Amino acid sequence: MLTELFFAGLASVQDYVATHVLTCLVPAFLLAGAMVTFIDRDLILDHLGAKASKLKSFPLAAGGSFFVAACSCTVIPVASGLYFAGAGVGAAFIMLWVAPASNLLSLVYTGNILGSGMVISRIIAALFMAFVVGAVMSMVFKEEQTEPAAVQDPDQKRQLISKQDIVLLILLVLSLLLPNYLMANRPYLYKVLTWAVCTLAMAFYVWRVIPPDKIKIWMGETGWFVRTIFPLLLGGVFLVGIIGKLLPEEWIQQWLGGNGLLASFLGTMVGSVTYFATMTEAPFVDTLMKLGMGKGPALALLLTGPGISLPNWLAIGKVFGWKKALVYVPLIMVLGTLMGWFFGNFIF
Repeated sequence: MLTELFFAGLASVQDYVATHVLTCLVPAFLLAGAMVTFIDRDLILDHLGAKASKLKSFPLAAGGSFFVAACSCTVIPVASGLYFAGAGVGAAFIMLWVAPASNLLSLVYTGNILGSGMVISRIIAALFMAFVVGAVMSMVFKEEQTEPAAVQDPDQKRQLISKQDIVLLILLVLSLLLPNYLMANRPYLYKVLTWAVCTLAMAFYVWRVIPPDKIKIWMGETGWFVRTIFPLLLGGVFLVGIIGKLLPEEWIQQWLGGNGLLASFLGTMVGSVTYFATMTEAPFVDTLMKLGMGKGPALALLLTGPGISLPNWLAIGKVFGWKKALVYVPLIMVLGTLMGWFFGNFIF
């Protein structure tokens, strides 16, 4: 039995490496490193203070969080740093939610495995939940204020990103999207060839335009993502293969099949207590859907799996205070359940 489980996990890793690493993960890691290197994150954070307009700070926090590739635990230092630097509690908890639940890396990978429909639903649901979370946390804890962040010199003009760096990001996005979407229904060789053409064009542009010191920083940031995420991905995919071998289809179909409230709630609960490194949720959900899981519970698990976890609950209580944790965690569970039920019955 143990031998069968081991080979099931190994087969899952083999299929994953053969079909996803070159055309999906390589450009995704390069893009993540480029965003950290070339986008002025401090300029974004300048506009998220506690006294900033919610109509301004909430969309900015949600939008900026798409570029923070982090799981439920690794996002806590980022969000807490934002909060203690002077950001409002609503904006900080929006980042705490959106960054793991709907970051760019996980979205692209979700689309590659589960299709564009699930990606669009995940984005819409995550954003709706983010604004509800921001509003509720701001209202409940409106009396609490952190020290304001330092005010920037209004005469000091700064760019979010330079024009030459925007071109690089566009080329990276094309190398990530074109193989996986333009060639979605073609043989894998077509994906590799498309990726190779896009990557060569990007490399030529980098050689001609980007300064060597910037390239070095970019490669360093990319390497950090690879070292941090890739081993967890391989481990997660290995476990997914084992779980797929162990779980009886009848159990999945009985409790997670369909799109009822109970099924969505159970999907939310599975995600809420289990730790998922960012991007590992997609193959796990794909395995469960092949065993009979409904699309509504699948969306609920996609949202809450990387978004919160048992270690995340404890860390939030320790860093932000237990009152905030006791409001935030149940709120996410309720919203995740409702999103799964709504999309499962009215959208999918």
